[in-house]
Amino acid sequence: MYSMNIFRIGGDLLHLFSFVVLILKIQHQHSCRGISLRTQVLYLAVFVTRYLDLPWNILHMTPFSLYLAAMKVIFIAATAYVIYLIIKKYPKSYSKDEDTFPAWFLIPPCLLLAFFFHEDFTVFEVLWAFSIYLEAVTILPQLVLLQKTGNVETLTSHYIFCLGGYRTLYLVNWIYRYVVEDDYTQWLVWISGAVQTILYIDFFYYYFISYWKGDSMVLPTSV
Repeated sequence: MYSMNIFRIGGDLLHLFSFVVLILKIQHQHSCRGISLRTQVLYLAVFVTRYLDLPWNILHMTPFSLYLAAMKVIFIAATAYVIYLIIKKYPKSYSKDEDTFPAWFLIPPCLLLAFFFHEDFTVFEVLWAFSIYLEAVTILPQLVLLQKTGNVETLTSHYIFCLGGYRTLYLVNWIYRYVVEDDYTQWLVWISGAVQTILYIDFFYYYFISYWKGDSMVLPTSV
């Protein structure tokens, strides 16, 4: 099955690992400093609207459908748990003054795009398209928060690197499938994924520079 190639699996595993890094960072430090609540809420919206087919994955009972179901449950549960940690368990450490990107302004244009550009005009497909468009820009509040603080904690930088790496591997997965499959085209997914990956380029640059020098990661501040 071409959809389950090494790049797709690697991307999924890196995505899972990003949650492990993020949750360990918060629990080990007893702090959610440097983590954007707005990005996490947007991610939860992405997963909930994209995974409306979760009951079908579970009922279908094939190895591939159960794999998808497990991933979807973990992504939703882990994101909800991170939000709980930020709001309920460690609210005093939340960087509220820096987490000011107007994230809610991202939702209307994504809904509008989904209404006009989708694979089929049904509720499920429009919401799926909405989730694709929204995920492309969901990292923006997090990146803006880090630019305001400048210094990036090591585990936080690893978390964001894993997110960017997962999207990069998915990009390679789409290229691979385009080459080996005769009728594989998903322009909606390709363009949104490319935009999302581009947003990480600046972060990747400073991440690798800091790794090469053996220093803590520092981003140019916006203030």
